[in-house]
Amino acid sequence: MASGVGLIALDERLRTAEAPKGIMSLEFAGSAGEVRRILGSWDDRARLDAAFILGLDYLFLVAYSSLLALGCAVTADKLRARGFPGARLGGLLAWGQWLAGLLDATENAALLAALHGAEEEIWPAIASHCARVKFGLVGAGMAYGLIGLIVRRRAA
Repeated sequence: MASGVGLIALDERLRTAEAPKGIMSLEFAGSAGEVRRILGSWDDRARLDAAFILGLDYLFLVAYSSLLALGCAVTADKLRARGFPGARLGGLLAWGQWLAGLLDATENAALLAALHGAEEEIWPAIASHCARVKFGLVGAGMAYGLIGLIVRRRAA
């Protein structure tokens, strides 16, 4: 938890007019020009903070993807036992959480390349596409877990 608070503080230092959402602005930049604009608004300390956040995210992605995958699988089992028609979706979403983790790792690698001066358009495009799919999968997994909780509570 303390590390999460520390990351929030680091990310706060990345918020500028060009990057109002901090590291997420970089994740969704999508083009080398936009990345240059964002990086130009950050001083050397902010760039180091961004690199640190991305590096630490490799640890978090293992934790969140596994936790969400487990949550989807457990929810699917509980719903299947109650005959809920959406139970099959849980297995797919569980695997989807690990896919989200792989996409997050790919996104981080692309962003680190951009942070280290890679000018090719491919890196911001890869990062942006990975981020969009990752957040979609994570959001779907979280929504499934929430729906599962509601169904389980009402059935109890």
